[in-house]
Amino acid sequence: MPRNREHVLGQVLTVAQMRHAEDELINAGISVDALMQKAGQGAGEWVRRIAAGRAVTVLCGPGNNGGDGWVIAEYLRSRATPVKVIAAREPATDAARTAHALNHGDVIAADPATTGDVLVDCLFGSGLTRALPDDLCALLSGLAAQHPHRIAIDLPSGIESDSGLVLNEGLPHWTHTIALGAWKHAHLTMPACHTMGTMRLFDIGVAAQSGAAHKLAKPVIAPPAADAHKYLRGLLGIVGGAMPGATLLAATAAQRAGAGYVKLVANPAPVHTDPALVVTTDIDALLSDKRMAALLIGPGLGRSDASSRLLTQALHAAKPTVVDADALVLLRGAILNGVPCVLTPHEGEMAALERTFALAGKGLRRDRALVLAKAANAVVVLKGPDTLIAAPDGTVILSPRASPWLSVAGTGDVLAGTIASRLAVHADPLRAAQEGLWLHGEAARLCGAAFTPGELAHAIRFALIECLP
Repeated sequence: MPRNREHVLGQVLTVAQMRHAEDELINAGISVDALMQKAGQGAGEWVRRIAAGRAVTVLCGPGNNGGDGWVIAEYLRSRATPVKVIAAREPATDAARTAHALNHGDVIAADPATTGDVLVDCLFGSGLTRALPDDLCALLSGLAAQHPHRIAIDLPSGIESDSGLVLNEGLPHWTHTIALGAWKHAHLTMPACHTMGTMRLFDIGVAAQSGAAHKLAKPVIAPPAADAHKYLRGLLGIVGGAMPGATLLAATAAQRAGAGYVKLVANPAPVHTDPALVVTTDIDALLSDKRMAALLIGPGLGRSDASSRLLTQALHAAKPTVVDADALVLLRGAILNGVPCVLTPHEGEMAALERTFALAGKGLRRDRALVLAKAANAVVVLKGPDTLIAAPDGTVILSPRASPWLSVAGTGDVLAGTIASRLAVHADPLRAAQEGLWLHGEAARLCGAAFTPGELAHAIRFALIECLP
């Protein structure tokens, strides 16, 4: 893949943005038929490789997604892959009719009991906004049950592209999904993304689209300079509170995510700590240290009046700050006062922040995160199985599905410490959020199954190693 296409291929498009991107290609001289041939043949090659000589059933709908199916079927037939087509509806667009006319293979009756090895779903694509009719839903589900390998082209039928909603109950899960042209929001949004299996993207040449979201990408993290010392690499201050365990998890991750010096303020000081972690009870000295590059407050903080005072004091230091956990519930908009911040709420904390900033709290998760980012003038990392990042300038970054083993107490503290460590290195909140989120997800992958948050924190180091140039 040419490097100049990497950023373009990382964009995540709405239905309207994708239509605009395709219109640009057509206006530049590529016909609709030629574009369908390119997309269908590209997807067909992926299907051929996955099928590996096994029998393929292609289910075609009436629109251009069905047209892609006719192209895929002909591509497979011409390359000696056994293939049959089920036309669930007659082609209803000019391009689909042309693709149908060019197909010379077998077409069979629409029988949900049809058996085969590989099912290719080209029933409906990204434009679907209504539930599948009962007969087509039954056909799709029946065929899926008869095929052990199931490939959705662009999106599985019955999925709303922009929201990631599943429009019918009981839709099948897919072993593979082949996105055409660009990632769509449903590819990275629950509950739809959970149904899509392994995902691949075929590039049809669309250009970058204004206002597009992007998929979280692996960062490039430079090693320290040859003349670096601990303060040049970044001094991170962590403000502890009533529950030292959470604070120590965050500090453990922060020590392994690149900061040169991690200093914890806690009163009383934790009894058991890493000997390499500097612990103090003097918050005034910590916050007045001019060498302090960034702060983290929230993990283990508690929600008492004393905790609220600590938060106000920390934000008054006006250092780049990660605000997490209890600090998000205690936060009042006025005390941010322009401090460069990363806010890291889960859904419950998000609702609390929306009340704090008098926001409606309605709409898609990415829209709610954007509204909060603009209201708070802060980068927002909205956590969940489909974690996303939103920035005040309108930037939206969507994270691919991370390990479900992250659903254990303490992993959020590890994420906060990782983001804060990166913030201490370079003081860029959006960049720190992206780096920290990627490192967190990769550390979980490296840990495998049933890990503890402590094991996750230690694995941050190995995830960082993968990012070195």
